Amino acid sequence: MKKYIKKIAAVALVAGMALSTAACSNGGKTVASYKGGKITQDDYYNEMKKSQAGQTTLANMIINHVLDQQYGSKVSSKQVNAQYNKYKKQYGSNFGAVLQQNGMTASAFKDNLKTTLLSEAALKDIKKVSKSQEDSAWKAYEPKVTVQHILVSKKSTAQDIINQLKNGASFASLVKKYSLDPGTKKNEGKLPAFDSTDTSLDAAFKAAAFKLKTGETTKSPVKSQSGYHVIRMIKHPDKGSFASHKKEIDDQIYQSMSQDQETMRSVIATVLKKADVSIKDKDLKNVLSAYVSTSGSSVTK
Repeated sequence: MKKYIKKIAAVALVAGMALSTAACSNGGKTVASYKGGKITQDDYYNEMKKSQAGQTTLANMIINHVLDQQYGSKVSSKQVNAQYNKYKKQYGSNFGAVLQQNGMTASAFKDNLKTTLLSEAALKDIKKVSKSQEDSAWKAYEPKVTVQHILVSKKSTAQDIINQLKNGASFASLVKKYSLDPGTKKNEGKLPAFDSTDTSLDAAFKAAAFKLKTGETTKSPVKSQSGYHVIRMIKHPDKGSFASHKKEIDDQIYQSMSQDQETMRSVIATVLKKADVSIKDKDLKNVLSAYVSTSGSSVTK
């Protein structure tokens, strides 16, 4: 989450600059004055359009506007708020401080969440999942399992817990005595059910869990970024049919595609082409060059 906020902080800054840039269309109104002179909106605009920041601002404004025009009906305020509340819950009382540290407001963060959802809507509309992609994802797919775990800081402690379990100790009692995970400690170490498409859990943790049959416990400590785990499988159901998991599989594929820069550049290029964007200022004709060729863009001199 922290990386995500840092990533979109720059976008929020650009959005803020965009408001100032947009005001420049009013002509020669004074932006700032000093003894013997002044800076007008035209002066400011002419300087802004020469800078990389100013050009990036315009590009982002165009992309956000055309995405909203073409896919706004597919992204509701309810969806944006749900995403916002998910991150807010994850950060708890520190959420406001994290936003502030990254130069963002709640409103700016919601704007960027909406842009992300609009981009995902465009991706799903423009790029279709192929059968070969589904076959590959289905082969690696693991169904939703339910586990309980004990998190400790030392490998030796985890091994000691495993030994105690072998000697008949209760998993629930050991959770209460040893676990460092406050989110699951009060519930016998139980985690919400998850499958292989889950992105919140450590990869090593998931891999170890999926190897267990119902009732089995890991025979050695499982290392993750959080520490060392002892995992017990509560329920490991059969995989079932592809048809019953198609939505999860396709969502997983789209999630992977959304993280590929070249794929998303292609999606945005298609959106811009459909919008038939026309750049009226010849000095800004290349602002969309990362997505469309200069020769193919519509520029009015």
